[in-house]
Amino acid sequence: MNDTAYLGKHVKVIIDRPLGTKHPQYGHIYTLNYGYIPDTLAGDGEEVDAYIIGVFEPLETYEGYVIALIKREDDVEDKLVVCKDKGKYSKEAIAALVEFQERFFTSEIIMAEV
Repeated sequence: MNDTAYLGKHVKVIIDRPLGTKHPQYGHIYTLNYGYIPDTLAGDGEEVDAYIIGVFEPLETYEGYVIALIKREDDVEDKLVVCKDKGKYSKEAIAALVEFQERFFTSEIIMAEV
């Protein structure tokens, strides 16, 4: 599935890097819950990854709407942004929330239609 096709869709995310955990290779701390959508395929051959915004406690799973796509120009995969509330976060707010990891990439945030 083309990653933009996820925009606006309701998805279930399995959290494999809960808020507050350390990246296993690079050592930065996850300031958001981060995981993947089961049974999907991203450009890296793994499942499609997603940031969870709007929840500030560690999670194991999460269900919400894909409110944005982070289209990375210098990577083989894009990232989804998932939230319970459509239209609550601006592009600028999303950029600030994912900056802890996205600062290492050149990317564009594509918002879902509300």
